[in-house]
Amino acid sequence: MTDPKPPVPLFDLKRQWLEVNDDVHAAVERVFATQQFILGPEVAALESECAAYLGVKRAVAVSSGTDALLAALMTLGVEAGDEVITSPFTFFATAGVIHRLGARPVFADIGPRDFNLDPGKLAATVTPRTKAIIPVHLYGQAADMAAIKAAAPGIPLVEDCAQAIGTSYNGVRVGGIGAFGCFSFFPTKNLGAFGDAGLVTTNDEAAGEKLLDMRMHGMRPKYVHHFVGGNFRMDALQAAILRVKLPRLPGWIAKRQAGAAHYRELFHAAGLDGTVGVPEELPGRGHTYHQYVVRAPRRDQLREHMAKQGVGAEVYYPISLHEQKCFVDLGYRTGDFPESERAEAEVLALPIFPELRADERERVVASIAEFYR
Repeated sequence: MTDPKPPVPLFDLKRQWLEVNDDVHAAVERVFATQQFILGPEVAALESECAAYLGVKRAVAVSSGTDALLAALMTLGVEAGDEVITSPFTFFATAGVIHRLGARPVFADIGPRDFNLDPGKLAATVTPRTKAIIPVHLYGQAADMAAIKAAAPGIPLVEDCAQAIGTSYNGVRVGGIGAFGCFSFFPTKNLGAFGDAGLVTTNDEAAGEKLLDMRMHGMRPKYVHHFVGGNFRMDALQAAILRVKLPRLPGWIAKRQAGAAHYRELFHAAGLDGTVGVPEELPGRGHTYHQYVVRAPRRDQLREHMAKQGVGAEVYYPISLHEQKCFVDLGYRTGDFPESERAEAEVLALPIFPELRADERERVVASIAEFYR
């Protein structure tokens, strides 16, 4: 009797650890030797290196991707009575930070091809109270930033780049297109820390200076507070670890893109082209495949079938934000955003991490083909 095949995980950080562990140990030992654990030279060096990689003037390291969005909105002066437009199909933090500031999240539906804000639906949501727009570069593919700007001219754009570090839009890295770019270094992101961490980018020097104070309770110099900010500081240990990983990021992204290309070949060879909707790579809209997300009929039954065969998959996201209980007071109802609601019923994320082997991708597609046979 042969042993069953090992499972195919949705994500496996242990494989990446085998590549980086020696350099990470050296980096954290360097921090231990300094005994400087909050901000300091490691954080400053990471900010400089991220700014260079992303092609922006300023990069400010913060405590999480959520705090990156919060700090950016606070720097813009978003407050009670304001409105901020964003997607209903994204991680909760995108809208949660708007609500935390007393502002109103306003949703515009997504496009059917890229899961990002539909510029054609955006203009109708703009009002005199609109203070900002948060386009989300979901799953690693850039939103159509030129069309979004054209639909809402003059309104600051805060790019949610949590899933899209390294993605480019018409040759420009995301995070350098709007007023601010907000990145997450959650451990499973394409560039992940060993805990929570984030980054805010801008090409506005004055805004960059304000962000430095914003993450330190609005303080400069010590104990002198010019406004009420937050405690959004990055730990030096996280910065040191991210500095080890950042030079490897282009190679990891290339492996994700190669894996996505292999998936397309496998789905075609299995005759699933007309059944499973694979991600599109739209012109000028770079895709770094933080997630490889397909549209699948009978999605929940398929996921159960894959789980029984030891094949990992996940739903991002099963409930659109306008349907969340905590946002019932916004007055939205099921049916208001049909593309978002269609996506929540169909999307399924498949394994795509850089260390995933070709034979494991073959098992993923074989499992899906068996279900639809």
